[in-house]
Amino acid sequence: MPYFIQSLFFLLCLIIVVECRKHGNRERRWTGPVETQKHGTSLTKKPPDVTKSRKMKTEQILRVDDHDFTMRPAFGGPAVPVGVDVQVESLDSISEVDMDFTMTLYLRHYWKDERLSFTSTTNKSMTFDGRLVKKIWVPDVFFVHSKRSFIHDTTTDNIMLRVFPDGHVLYSLRVTVTAACNMDFSRFPLDSQTCSLELESYAYTDEDLMLYWKNGDESLSTDERISLSQFLIQKFHTTSRLAFYSSTGWYNRLFINFTLRRHIFFFLLQTYFPATLMVMLSWVSFWIDRRAVPARVSLGITTVLTMSTIITGVNASMPRVSYIKAVDIYLWVSFVFVFLSVLEYAAVNYLTTVQERRDRKLRERMREQSLPCTCGMSHTGTMMGDGTYSEADTNSLAGYTEAPIMHSEEREKQEHMVVHLSVSSESTATKKKGGLRAFRIIQNTHAIDTYSRVIFPGAYIIFNLIYWSVYC
Repeated sequence: MPYFIQSLFFLLCLIIVVECRKHGNRERRWTGPVETQKHGTSLTKKPPDVTKSRKMKTEQILRVDDHDFTMRPAFGGPAVPVGVDVQVESLDSISEVDMDFTMTLYLRHYWKDERLSFTSTTNKSMTFDGRLVKKIWVPDVFFVHSKRSFIHDTTTDNIMLRVFPDGHVLYSLRVTVTAACNMDFSRFPLDSQTCSLELESYAYTDEDLMLYWKNGDESLSTDERISLSQFLIQKFHTTSRLAFYSSTGWYNRLFINFTLRRHIFFFLLQTYFPATLMVMLSWVSFWIDRRAVPARVSLGITTVLTMSTIITGVNASMPRVSYIKAVDIYLWVSFVFVFLSVLEYAAVNYLTTVQERRDRKLRERMREQSLPCTCGMSHTGTMMGDGTYSEADTNSLAGYTEAPIMHSEEREKQEHMVVHLSVSSESTATKKKGGLRAFRIIQNTHAIDTYSRVIFPGAYIIFNLIYWSVYC
């Protein structure tokens, strides 16, 4: 009997030790915090939040390997809507020669892909970088009429992918694009240019992908610090329309339109003022003596060459368009004024030479007609202005002392004949002067310079008034 009691006591102790060990192991396996049950709370167990699990990979959370992402969402069904918004970071440059512009922007896409939905109790999104973009479907948006474009990759690819639990996706990237802009330079440099950046899906027509501005005009935002050296940015706005290709079909196309107005002050200092000063400088020759040939010729050539240099410099920075620009009209009219001032002196110099030649011939003819008859003298003497002969002629008469001396009556008759010839020539000149009164400007070269001092500035002022009233 005592042996039986001892065995029973030993078995009871053994059972107690085993139960204590089991309880200790159960406490060691529980490492989480102890949750206290509050009054009124549900006892239903919450589902696990897979976004907080450290043992699952991204591919396992989004089930990337379970779907074929080479096909668009809802393949075979209605078109997937893809919203777009753009934030313009900078407008880097505008090139008139290449007729293009360079812009840096943040391009964002919004769409829903239920294949990327996941379970999350906090309804928080997950953000990834560009490495996941290569494993899922993203819209194939490209820039129409772009010449060069690239995604920034400093320090890594500037790509962001944000996935929400319900399958909504935000895809953002930072891009710099150089696109063509059809510019009209007919009013250059008093012009305004309207350029547009066009976005379109490359592969998906409007039946597969519907591209639209997410918030209308508010989908486009710009930095207030954007500025250009030559242009004033007047307006940014968005539009959209369908584009048709005969071989593939209709596509949704989005437009980012902006209007630029050129600053005129730079061209006033570099082009208009120098051209105007050269024209005014050419007028100085009208006040220089017509006999100062080197001064007037050098001044005219200098102004012509300077105008040629200004015209060449302006055209060097412009595309070779086939129409006339506003600056061309101003420069070429100024060049014509400068060239006409050179021609004006050429006309004055020529007419002066012709007039002096005529006067010389007239004086010689008058001198020949005003000589008296020598009557027995072996040579002809030249009468001085007071009716006497020169000393050489007087001395030459020394050998003719024995010749008969003319009577006073005959001498008076000869003098009367000379006076009569001179009076006749003066009366003939008076009659011609009355008939050529209409050509007084041509005959009097001083009058050409006098009228040019008024006509040239007046005509140039009228031209400037018309020019600036039309183009401003």
